[in-house]
Amino acid sequence: MGVKRGKRPLIAGNWKMNLNHLEAIEVVQKLSYNLDPSDYEEVEVVICPPFTALRSVQTVIDADKLKFGLGAQNCHWQQKGAFTGEISPSMLKKLDVSYVIVGHSERRQLFGEGDEEVAKKARAVRDQEMTPIICVGETLEQRGKGRTEEVVSAQTKAGISRLSADEASSVVIAYEPVWAIGTGRNATPDEAGEVVAKIKEEAEKKFGSAVSDIRVLYGGSVKASNIAGFVSHPLIDGALVGGASLDPDEFGRIVRYSRPPR
Repeated sequence: MGVKRGKRPLIAGNWKMNLNHLEAIEVVQKLSYNLDPSDYEEVEVVICPPFTALRSVQTVIDADKLKFGLGAQNCHWQQKGAFTGEISPSMLKKLDVSYVIVGHSERRQLFGEGDEEVAKKARAVRDQEMTPIICVGETLEQRGKGRTEEVVSAQTKAGISRLSADEASSVVIAYEPVWAIGTGRNATPDEAGEVVAKIKEEAEKKFGSAVSDIRVLYGGSVKASNIAGFVSHPLIDGALVGGASLDPDEFGRIVRYSRPPR
């Protein structure tokens, strides 16, 4: 299963609200046993556990000298304050978090997050020298009405609106069609590629060629059996993996099948 040459794919596992800190340690250790040093060299692997497991996962990564990046699933846009129940970017930075997911469709759909909040979070994450993974994607209803490009373009434009060209070039955008998340359905690589092209076009429209290399991932029912089709597409730079990332055997296969050909 080969992918395009010359690109190191980014594969990020979003565990969502699953696994306590003891289970998280076990999954990370099992995943490390399933991968070889060359896998890390050829694929960037990021794990995004729930907040309660971040410290435990960080400790395992450090103690065992694992090559995983550590990501968080959300944050507030303020660095401190009277925001009961929230986690600030500066707190995440102290845990050696390098990526933060912002604007995931579940945050937008279930918790009412809007484009302005997503933009503020992306700004706050960059202020702490971490990389936001800005999620965009249309619902089934929007897709049915032919509004995919309109919705995704607006979300992309808003998500990078508070960033400079240099900052925007280093962020990650994840195209996650809402109708494909956790449903077992997924866009085809060509369908995803068309939307990814629009995302990159929107970024270049705002910042020009400075963001020509911006990384865009695909997410939505990604598994070992379909990952190669996505990462082999010339415009798709990796994947944001949900449920399949909870299984260290399956996630290990996803990583291995994402390796560029020699």
